[in-house]
Amino acid sequence: MSSAIQPLLDKAVQGERLTFDEGVAILSSHDLSAIGEAAHRVTERLHPEPFRTYNIDRNINYTNVCTAVCDFCAFYRPPKHAEGYVLSQEELHQKIAETVALGGDQILLQGGLHPQYKLEWYEEMLRGMKTAFPQVNIHGFSPPEIYHFTKVNKLPLKTVLERLKAAGLGSLPGGGGEILVDRVRKEITRGKVLTDDWLDVHRVWHSLGGKSTCTMMYGHIETLAERIEHLERLRQLQDETDGFTAFICWSFQPDHTDMAHIPPAGAFEYLKTQAVARLYLDNIPNIQSSWVTQGEKIGGLALFYGANDMGSLMIEENVVAQAGTVHHLTLATIRRLIEDAGYIPRQRNVFYDYIDQYPLPAGTVLPDLPLPPVANHSRNVEEHSTHRELLPVLSGTVS
Repeated sequence: MSSAIQPLLDKAVQGERLTFDEGVAILSSHDLSAIGEAAHRVTERLHPEPFRTYNIDRNINYTNVCTAVCDFCAFYRPPKHAEGYVLSQEELHQKIAETVALGGDQILLQGGLHPQYKLEWYEEMLRGMKTAFPQVNIHGFSPPEIYHFTKVNKLPLKTVLERLKAAGLGSLPGGGGEILVDRVRKEITRGKVLTDDWLDVHRVWHSLGGKSTCTMMYGHIETLAERIEHLERLRQLQDETDGFTAFICWSFQPDHTDMAHIPPAGAFEYLKTQAVARLYLDNIPNIQSSWVTQGEKIGGLALFYGANDMGSLMIEENVVAQAGTVHHLTLATIRRLIEDAGYIPRQRNVFYDYIDQYPLPAGTVLPDLPLPPVANHSRNVEEHSTHRELLPVLSGTVS
């Protein structure tokens, strides 16, 4: 046990707030077992219930056309690129119908920063989905997209969010956060929202009564202090609005990107970063495991390093898959991982309300869910994709 960090870990376990310097000290330590134990004790204090949760949804990327240039992204295509696509309403509805048939209650709707479409196009898309599937929550449009909408339409942020909410937007994902430090953002992206405006999208959404998630993609050019600065900015906004329901972190996947020379962060760094997030983010109630970049074993182990939620049984995932990382989990496997950790698995929605029947009826058998049919919306994208349609997998990547 490191004598330098033990008092800091004890402080967090007792519910006292860590300072910025204390967060950096813990993250700089290599005593993973001590950090993980402290994070798990905090999780047990915040979540004494015998349950650990998961969600069933689908990540629908309605377009890969994007005016921003992100060195870490293998998914986007610039405007007029031969591999660019935009899903039709028919294709969107087909994907949602497949999700509902597999027990899903939500879609994660995100895309690139398309230069062509006005706000009315997105409103029509939302209304069409809510009319056809009123029971499905649309967890949609990352802060970079929302900020892009304000620029394309020359409208105030509040007006854009009010109109999207009226059209059917149910909650806001935390995508596009990467590291909320402008030095980092300016070096790895061009044409994309900076830190204050990313946070302000959530701030205004929360002021309208909305809920959202927040994220961090680490393991590229950021320093450890900048990871803590990222957590500090999230914690400050949560103090102000209390609108974040969960935090998700994942390691940068370098393959097939312009940053492929950076070695990927491994399981040690993932578990430590997530555990420190649990210790530092004392006002964000839930932490999701992100096994889509780490695999089944580490994803399950994350339940002892600060996570109380296994993320989503994601029926489709495109962005991380384009970087060459593809892990598969079935519903039965997700539930087994939770049970192996000593907890009772429960299905929840984005607001962390339980929505399943508990306990399950006697004799219930959880099948390995089938692969949905592929909607061939773009031959070029299908040919260049690593795995466009995944077996049901759990993702903490962009939710």
